[in-house]
Amino acid sequence: MMTLIFLFFSQLTVAEADELSALKEQLSEQTEKLQETAERLEQLEARQMQKEKSFEDQIEKLNKQEPEADPADFRVYWKEGLNLATLNGDFKLKIGGRLQTDWFWSSEDNAIKSDVGEQEDGVEIRRARLYFSGLIYGNVEYKLQFDFAGGDADLKDAYLGLTDFPLGKLRMGHFKEPFSLEELTSSKYITFLERALPNIFAPSRNTGFMLHNTASDEKMTTAIGVFRSTDDYGENVDDGGYNVTGRVTALPIYENKGANLLHIGAGYSYRNPDDSVRYRQRPEAHLANYFVDTSNFASDQVDLVGLEAAWVNGPLSLQGEYMMADADRLGSGSDVKFDGYYVQASYFLTGEHRNYKTSEAAFSRIKPKENYNAAGGPGAWEIKARYSGLDLSDSDITGGELDNITAGMNWYLNPNTKIMWDYVHADKDDVGQADMLMMRLQFDF
Repeated sequence: MMTLIFLFFSQLTVAEADELSALKEQLSEQTEKLQETAERLEQLEARQMQKEKSFEDQIEKLNKQEPEADPADFRVYWKEGLNLATLNGDFKLKIGGRLQTDWFWSSEDNAIKSDVGEQEDGVEIRRARLYFSGLIYGNVEYKLQFDFAGGDADLKDAYLGLTDFPLGKLRMGHFKEPFSLEELTSSKYITFLERALPNIFAPSRNTGFMLHNTASDEKMTTAIGVFRSTDDYGENVDDGGYNVTGRVTALPIYENKGANLLHIGAGYSYRNPDDSVRYRQRPEAHLANYFVDTSNFASDQVDLVGLEAAWVNGPLSLQGEYMMADADRLGSGSDVKFDGYYVQASYFLTGEHRNYKTSEAAFSRIKPKENYNAAGGPGAWEIKARYSGLDLSDSDITGGELDNITAGMNWYLNPNTKIMWDYVHADKDDVGQADMLMMRLQFDF
């Protein structure tokens, strides 16, 4: 009996052991499958992360990558005015203008009142201009400028030019004849409110053709042109009015980008008026009466000669010109000569210097070292003085002689804004004297 019981339990133990072994084998198989599944999941996650990183890298690369620029695309920027230009520089457009508002006060002695009339205090918009200028196809320059001061639209510049013409550049249209340093310096950049007395001899703007060029790294300039005298709208209908005008300049000294320079130049103009010539001039104040006047006299030929010089040594500047008009008279009257001159000096208290544009042989924009601002920026301050004389009397023409002493100060708030003050003492020989005070508010772009 005991043997039977033992055999029974023995068989039971063997069965349980076999079943346990089978369970262990199944568990091992399941564990291996789980490990394989986990490894596959890890591989899938790694691949997914790699794909996501590659996608992010591509997005970042695309974000950083600049689109390919078209050379014909315009860019817009500010440089003392609104400018547009293609990336290749073949097309350019500048939109600019200026506004000058002048105030004027005067007192004169009784002799001046009797001779030229009483001077009236006043205010005026001296200039209100708008212009467009630029470049077409890399070699054609253009400019169109109107002045709206006085209530109408006077034509100032209206020309086009070829910048790659043989022997230099060719300009055609309505623009300034090449004569006089002060005349060719823009009214935006002249030191005094008005140009000096002998400026009446400078031809200024007329319609014609001009060939001009530079040499020796722009240390020399030459210009010569044929012009037709016109009115403020570029019109002329008569049998005369053909003129030939030329100018040559040199820079014997040019250092530190123009902070130290010596400019010399000469101009000549052959004028062919339509049988009549007249020269008259105010003191260096636009709202003053005319003090000297030749009245009209018969002439069909005038020769103009101009000599000019300027010296800049840091903040100190000196400048002077002499001009003469030699007129052949018609009829029994003898030929006459009129002339004038000026010398001027200026000094920047804040250390700037007058800027000079070598391509035009004329002075240009003043840029303060520190613009005016409420935090204490002073802008640029310039003191100035000038003496000028004009003689419009010769032979039987008694137009009169006038001498001016002008002094004042300029405050350049920034490159585009300035305030000017001028005091003028005018002395008409053998007549009398007048004193004038002027102020100008100016901005340009």
